[in-house]
Amino acid sequence: MAFDNQQLNVEEELVDFQGKSSRESGMLTSAQDGDVEEQGKLMNAALNMSVGSFIPDLFFEKVVNNFKLAQQLYGETILRQVTGYNISFLEKNIRIPEFKKMLKEKIKENLEKLKEQELLDEDFGLTKKAVDVAAMTLYKEELDRLAAVGIGNYQKRKIGHYGERDEEKIFRKGDRYKDIALKRSVHIAVKRGHERLATDDLRSFSRREHGKIEIIYALDASGSMKGEKLATCKKAGIALAYAALDNKDSVGLVVFGKIVDVKVHPTDDFGLLIRKITAIMAKRETNLVGAIEEAAELFSRGNATKHLVLITDALPTTGKDPENETKEAVSRAAEAGITLSLVGIKLNEKGEALAKQLIEIGSGRLYVTKDLEHIDMMVLEDYFSL
Repeated sequence: MAFDNQQLNVEEELVDFQGKSSRESGMLTSAQDGDVEEQGKLMNAALNMSVGSFIPDLFFEKVVNNFKLAQQLYGETILRQVTGYNISFLEKNIRIPEFKKMLKEKIKENLEKLKEQELLDEDFGLTKKAVDVAAMTLYKEELDRLAAVGIGNYQKRKIGHYGERDEEKIFRKGDRYKDIALKRSVHIAVKRGHERLATDDLRSFSRREHGKIEIIYALDASGSMKGEKLATCKKAGIALAYAALDNKDSVGLVVFGKIVDVKVHPTDDFGLLIRKITAIMAKRETNLVGAIEEAAELFSRGNATKHLVLITDALPTTGKDPENETKEAVSRAAEAGITLSLVGIKLNEKGEALAKQLIEIGSGRLYVTKDLEHIDMMVLEDYFSL
């Protein structure tokens, strides 16, 4: 991989996903600028916490009326950056009238500044530029992590200059000597009573080229995924897109809650994938059936290897018989030549049992984790196993 155990030049990597640098596009003045990094963290936090707008008076009221609830709704990053104060200071002073007055002015001032920077629109909703800034920050953070941990242990699919050794065949002029099947050739010579290897005794290995892989990243964006779970899974999707596109494969995207909100056919458009992944916001319920069925329709009709990787933290919750309907959907996908792997986050016993059935039907792999730290590595391991 291009980022295998080496220090990445982030300045070079951070393009605006359409071939132009961020300076040329005018989107950011510097990818290394501290303010921009903080802006990106704020916008990512808003998307991950499903906060689509920041109306100053409403934000202020939620903070002062029920600070504990505000912490659940917004999280530390949003509260700190919008108010300008850390959590402990807010908690200690939130009931003091003079502080409330000052806080209200500070919130309005900070949000107006974000409007001036075109990160919020006239109604204080997130803008396209906000998503762009969030995408740049998310991309940088994940590439920095991959550079730090290295993924040299993950082997690329294409082994050797001409692919992997496959079947034996009669040696012909033009075959490489390094591909001669020596043991088989000697066996044939002995069987024929030859004291030396003759040309017609020689056998060589053919080389099997690996076909193109199409992989769809299906991400559960139900309400239970809100916050850190969603943030971590977005980074895993970025890691997959970076690795697969670097390997000349293509990546698609399905985002599902109660319905499938986002569909992207397998593509090599890295910018499109990054933006779509970054913009994901958590909704309600978990419709695995819809995700599997929609993903199956996105694959091409060609001979590429077709693989679906599902990321979820819960059992399916939509439909009359969601578990059996999900198994039937996986079975139909398998009949269409689509394999399925699943990354289960903090699944309960029943959820893990269903997950095992799904990957058995889908001829894939199951990764169950109680923490969030290694989800990107699990997704990459699954990809490199194809």
